[in-house]
Parts: sequence; structure tokens; C-alpha cells
Amino acid sequence: MAARTDTGTNTGPSAPHVADRHDLIRVLGARVNNLKDIGIEIPKRRLTVFTGVSGSGKSSLVFGTIAAESQRMINETYSAFVQGFMPTLARPEVDVLEGLTTAIIVDQQRMGSDARSTVGTATDANAMLRIVFSRLGQPHIGSPNAFSFNVASVRASGAITVERGAGKTVRQTFTRTGGMCPRCEGRGSVTDLDLSQLYDDSKSINEGALTIPGYSVDGWYGRIYSGSGFLDPDKPIRDYTPAELDALLHKEATRIKVDNVNLTYEGLIPRIQKSFLSKDVDSLQPHIRAFVERAVTFTACPDCDGTRLSEAARSSKIDGIGIDAACAMQISDLAAWVGGLEAPSVAPLLATLAHTLDSFVEIGLGYLSLDRPSGTLSGGEAQRVKMIRHLGSPLTDVTYVFDEPTIGLHPHDIQRMNGLLLRLRDKGNTVLVVEHKPETIAIADHVVDLGPGAGPAGGTVCFEGTVEGLRAGGTLTGRHFDDRAALKKTVRTPTGTLEIRGAATHNLRDVDVDIPLGVLAVVTGVAGSGKSSLVHGSIPAGAGVVSIDQRAIRGSRRSNPATYTGLLDPIRKAFAKANGVKPALFSANSEGACPNCNGAGVIYTDLAMMAGVAATCEECEGKRFQAAVLDHHLGGRDISEVLAMSVDEAEEFFGAGEARTPAAHTVLRRLADVGLGYLSLGQPLTTLSGGERQRLKLATHMAEKGGVYVLDEPTTGLHLADVEHLLGLLDRLVDSGKSVIVVEHHQAVMAHADWIIDLGPGAGHDGGRIVFEGPPADLVAARSTLTGEHLAAYVGA
Repeated sequence: MAARTDTGTNTGPSAPHVADRHDLIRVLGARVNNLKDIGIEIPKRRLTVFTGVSGSGKSSLVFGTIAAESQRMINETYSAFVQGFMPTLARPEVDVLEGLTTAIIVDQQRMGSDARSTVGTATDANAMLRIVFSRLGQPHIGSPNAFSFNVASVRASGAITVERGAGKTVRQTFTRTGGMCPRCEGRGSVTDLDLSQLYDDSKSINEGALTIPGYSVDGWYGRIYSGSGFLDPDKPIRDYTPAELDALLHKEATRIKVDNVNLTYEGLIPRIQKSFLSKDVDSLQPHIRAFVERAVTFTACPDCDGTRLSEAARSSKIDGIGIDAACAMQISDLAAWVGGLEAPSVAPLLATLAHTLDSFVEIGLGYLSLDRPSGTLSGGEAQRVKMIRHLGSPLTDVTYVFDEPTIGLHPHDIQRMNGLLLRLRDKGNTVLVVEHKPETIAIADHVVDLGPGAGPAGGTVCFEGTVEGLRAGGTLTGRHFDDRAALKKTVRTPTGTLEIRGAATHNLRDVDVDIPLGVLAVVTGVAGSGKSSLVHGSIPAGAGVVSIDQRAIRGSRRSNPATYTGLLDPIRKAFAKANGVKPALFSANSEGACPNCNGAGVIYTDLAMMAGVAATCEECEGKRFQAAVLDHHLGGRDISEVLAMSVDEAEEFFGAGEARTPAAHTVLRRLADVGLGYLSLGQPLTTLSGGERQRLKLATHMAEKGGVYVLDEPTTGLHLADVEHLLGLLDRLVDSGKSVIVVEHHQAVMAHADWIIDLGPGAGHDGGRIVFEGPPADLVAARSTLTGEHLAAYVGA
């Protein structure tokens, strides 16, 4: 029988399958934020690094276009009912997106700062450890809930009817055993209010005794307390009877009528706890945050000693170790302890828990403990904690998106992070990384360089190709790729010293150190060595000290650089003076707002479970102001034209001529000094990159009167070319008579320092000691520490 000949589509076993052709992510016509209709092809199952100056459009392309569309399309696979509970995502402005896979975003967003959120609860480690203790702990006290500080113990009485088929069961009591400490409710600390900060006891209510923000005599709260009938509003508080003082401080919510208006009276302490203390302190307005910091002291709960757990939960132990002690252990030590447990009944669980804890160590977070509040983690630490769940994941053909994963990492730790990124790629995943550090750019299979500038001067693809091609190319990143800052030939002489004695915050071991003043001092060391503990824990932010940390700027889409920096105030006053009208007219959040869009510039239409639609307001054409307001001019420009200016344009505009406004010009000069000359004054804060927000905060704090500036990793989000500008800014601060103390890993900043304080030698309990202090040249010559070795390699010594 003759062999059958098939002349159809079968072209032999060597021909590639049609499904294997989809090896690219294609982007065409991307226009998110400042992207200028760009098109690129990104290879799948490779490591692609996106570079470019801060504000060039990297995040807009990677997060705002590729990752956003992947997430949106996955959300659309769920039912309309489920979508109603999920965030609604608008389709990004892009013509074509092909070849997308499921995107997992590992960004720098700080983890929830709720008091009950810890490193253990944010990962699966705490849940697994609770199950282990519920099975092996002696004495046995109950289910895993009995070891959870987020579950309260409940006992209820009454008839509960449960129907099972034809039978009915009536239960008289219901009991749930939780592990929450009843006194602090699982928070680990209790608050104590300084009553002298709440009122002036020499005055009466009508004389303005209440000193709480918003509690003035003329306001609602003043009317409630003076007209309640529970207090004598004309008697000084120091003369109150015990009953009156109790009513002022502790009375439960009670309905009252004042001037024929129904109101609720409540004692000062419960009202403050509800309105101020139940919220994240960082989210409060500055004047309220200052009041809370003055009036409230947080102390470890005396009942649970800060462990958050009930006495029963602490009494159950495995080999003499309770769950509170296990969670307080350094994770590297806890991993060793879990590895030594032998219990066949829970062997699979112990193996999974050990793997999770080993992942912490592998990723360089072995110095943390499971009871560490997640809100205290830096952006880099939070990002690496989020990576934990992906390291052992069996998923492949996934797109992992990272936002500067080397932030907060010492050069020694960057090598380990590079290994993890390559491991994710080698499992068959597409890895997209937004990054500035040359050590990570160097391991890329493919590089996309955006620019050439920032803001309106960016948004185009300047280069696509290999690292060698980038080096040889003429782009800003290529030209600066091999830049190395040189050690200073001469260093400044200190004008004095800041003495720190017996510093013991977190892992510091009674550290004594003299930080020189009048110079650029850099504090360095591996992640977890105790740098931030030394600087922020031992140098009190107060008189003469300006502390600029890494906390994110919280801003709505109505907030912009002009409102955040206080620049809008002198501009509004200048417009008002020139036109003889009120300053409030020139605020899009006040009287001058367009009535149609309420000053937002766009009309938002909610489409229930579908993404809402934002359309430019037809009445004001997106200018945000009433037409009458735009008839008022200053220097030939109306307020909307001024807000559309870049910082550089506005600096020139307010520097001379009819519009000359010294107060505005000073703020604009500072914004230009930190490299934000390209930002427009009215650009919403929500569209700024992390690096831009950090520098905006730096420019704002530069206005504060202080002799000592403390900066926490100011190179975060900065391109290689921008680091030079930052060094120039730090030099200008020191030359003007300021003392600058910088917590930093970037070798260029170390090389430029006058004095280096190196902590270590390791992280956690292996750190917390001073291993070197002196000029950078001596650190390079000695090479006695990890920092010294890497700095020597960096400067080519």
C-alpha cells in the first residue's frame, strides 16, 4: 500500500508551530501622559529594562499602558457582579496592544500602615505559623484563630436555631476564642492623651479654653460644648466638679438640641479617638498631625507587653517558644528554628513555611521579624516583601513588572536582586524593569531608552537594543552609562559635631558616634544595618533639623506642584492686587471654580462596573475657572495660562517686568534647583513619578529654616545624569552654611562626601555597629568593609 501523501498544511516536524510566533509584545500609538504616539516591540520571556531621565515616560509606558491594559482585560473576564467590587480601570490611550500576558505588578507602593498589619500578616507566614501552634502548642488552647491578634474572643448567649434537613438544633451559647489582647485590641500599644494639650484649664469654654484644631468658640464644636447644658460655659475648667470634668472628657454620644438644631454631644477623648486617632497619622492635614504628635503618646500595652496577643495565646509553647517570641525573632533565626521542628502530622506545612522564610533570607530581608509593622517598611523593603509570594510560584509565561527593584539596596545586595530577576526570566517569564542603576541595566537582554528629556521634552523612544548598543549610542543614558564620580582631592573641615550617645533603636548596639557638622556626611551600610535607625531615631526632628524622608506625597487629582509647594498663594495675591479683586477668585477649588465641573476641568461619568469616562468640561474647556475669572490678567496672562507654564517659563515670567513676584520666584528657583524645571505648575500630583515627588518634597522642605538637613536616599528615582545635579545642590546647601546628613547607597554620593559613617558589618543582629568613620579616601584605601570594597571598585582604585 502506497504511503499517503499530504499536500495540506503539514510541512514536516521541523516547521515551527503557528502558536510559537507570538513572541513579542507590540505597542503602537501609546499616548498616556507625555508619551508621543510611540510604538515598540518587546521580546517575551526576556529581561527588558526601561531607562531614561525621571519624567521621560518610563512608568507611563510600562505601568500606565502595558500593565494597566493587562489588568483591565483580566478584570473583564469576571462577571459584572464581581467587577462591581473591583477597581474600575479605564482603557489606556493606545492604538494597538498585542501579545499581552497576565501582568503581576511589584511596585514601590508602601504597604498598609494599619497598626494590625505586620510583615507576617502581609505574607502567608503568620497564617502558617498559627496553624503550626494550634497543632503542636502545649497547652492546646484552640484553633489558629486563638493565636491571631486580629481576632477577638467572643462569647454570646441566646437561642440559635440551626436547620439540618428535617432536624433542628438549638444552641444556647456561642463561643469563639481569638488571640487579640483585649486592652490594646491587637495594636500592641495604648494611647495616652496629654490633657494640657486639649484645653487651657484657666479659661472657660466661652473664653476659648479648647485648644484642639477646629474647636474654636465660633465653630460647630464650640457651640456644641457651650450649649450642651452638661457644662457651665462661663466657669474656668479648673473649677469644674468631677461630674462636669467627666462629662467634658468621657461622656458617651448623646443627642442634644442647640439653637433648635439637633446635634450630637460627645466627650473630648472619644471624639478625638474617632476623628483623629482612628486614621493613619500620615494622611492627616499637617496642623492636625502636629496636634496629634503633641497631644498623644503611644506606649507599649502593659497587659500584653506590646505583643498584641492575649495571655492564653502567649501561654501555649513549642519547645519553650511561644508564638509571640517566634514572631519577634529575626526571620533568619526563625527559619533555622522551624527547620529544626520534627512533627510528621504537619510536615508538609512546616516545609512550606520553611520555604517562605528561606525566601525572605534569599531576597535579603532575613533581618526583619514577622511582628514588624508593615507601615514601617521602606518602599524597597515593601517591594521585596511582595516578591516573596512569586519566588516559588509555578506560574510561567507571566509578565512581571518591577519599579526600580534596587531602591534601598546596597551595591552588595544589588547582585542578589539581579540573580532573582534572572531566575524569574529563566522560568519562562517576561520581566519588565524600570531602572536607573547601571548594575541592573547591564544584565538586560533588551533595553528601551526613553527621552530625550523629561515632561514635554520626553515621551519618545531614543534607543532599543542591547546594552552594548546603548553604550555605543549617543543617548543621554548611553553617554552617562560608564560615568564614575571621583573621590574628592580635598574635603571640607567640620565646624562642629553632633554627638550621639548610646543609640539603641531597633538593632543599634549602644552606638556612640560624632557626626561632623558644616560638611556633607553620608551614612551607609547594607540594607538593615541600622542607618535609618541611627539617623531618624537619634537626631530628633525639631528646632534646626529639617528631615526629608521617603514617605509618599498624598495628593488628589486636584493637587498640583503649585498647591503643594505653596506657590499658588503669592500668585493668587499678585493677580488679586493687579485686578482689585479677591484672591479666592483665582483658586479652582474655591470661588473661581467653573460651576459645571467644580474646578476639576473634566466631567467624570460613572458607568457602574465599567470604567468611568472622563470628558473635558465643555464650559471651561478644561481650564477649570469661570469665564469671568479669565478676564483678569497679570503680565498679559490669565491664571489658567500661568498654571499651564513650566517651572522654567514661570521663573522667567515672575522674575521681572509687570508680573514680578519675589515670593513666587523664590519657590520656582528651588523647583528648578532640584531638576523639576520641566514640570507644569498645574500638573496633577497623581501623574508625577516617584522620583519627581521625592524632589518636589525636597524643594518644599528647602524653604524651612534649619541648620541641619537630613535626607533619606535622595537619589531614589534619579537618572545617572540627574545625580550630578543633586550633588551640585547638596554642595550649594553645605556652602551656604548648612550641615547635610544623607542616608545613601549610591556610590557617586559616597565618593562626593566629606565624611562617611559605615554601619554593619551585616544586617539585623549582625549589624548595628559602626564599622568605619572617616573620609571616603580612607575607606577606599582600607577596604575593610563591604562598602569599602564596592566603593573601591566603583572609583577604579
